[in-house]
Amino acid sequence: MTGTNPGPPAPADPIQADGTPEPVWRAWSRLGKLPAAILPDGGRIVIVAAHPDDEVLGAGGTIALLAASGARLTVVSVTDGEGSHPHSTRVTPAELAAIRAEELRAALTALGASSAEVVRLGVADTQVAGHEDEVAAALRPFLDGSRLCLAPWTGDVHSDHEAAGRAARAAARAASVDCWTYPVWMWHWARPDDTRVPWDSAVSVGLPQGISELKHRAVQRFVSQIHPLGPDASDAAILPPDELAHHLRDIEVFFT
Repeated sequence: MTGTNPGPPAPADPIQADGTPEPVWRAWSRLGKLPAAILPDGGRIVIVAAHPDDEVLGAGGTIALLAASGARLTVVSVTDGEGSHPHSTRVTPAELAAIRAEELRAALTALGASSAEVVRLGVADTQVAGHEDEVAAALRPFLDGSRLCLAPWTGDVHSDHEAAGRAARAAARAASVDCWTYPVWMWHWARPDDTRVPWDSAVSVGLPQGISELKHRAVQRFVSQIHPLGPDASDAAILPPDELAHHLRDIEVFFT
């Protein structure tokens, strides 16, 4: 879920603008009335993320449910998320990439998915749109014979998320595999009944209490994103508590 620090936000960037408070979403009756998604009963599932943490924020509870059902999980990190703190004096991009890879593995373990295969494509952070065809080609072998693909939503208003989602959908389409997309930043910039969001194609996965607790623990593993790296503005947290709140509900939403 890379958004970068520091620097004055661009006024036209909805990710940098003030977001919709989580209580507004929780008060929206339609959110609790979305059709229930039916998860596959086993087989291989491919989960695509633009950056390590996107898959847990958007689909961590679903990953835990799939792992518990015996599904074989392949998690593909398109980038290493090394660009989240480009001006940090505490860590280099290479060090941050290694940290985020370790955080993802720890988060998957917290979800009960320690046996998941993790694939790092190594596309440069913030540059996925320039490598869409390459990403789609890299994803295709993993999708052949799979039951489902989960990927970032193609309307998330983050170029890496959108490009990773488009590449995943193209690869899934070529492999005749269903692809559900999960929003991440949408919960920040959109509002209930927002016409930019395809609510008619939205489904939800309910998270029992035990699964919600696993997701909460998994999210906490992304220390480099939810806590400051240091006191300087360039090391500020990417995911403050009000942003994390969007991803700690008892449901997860996908667009089918």
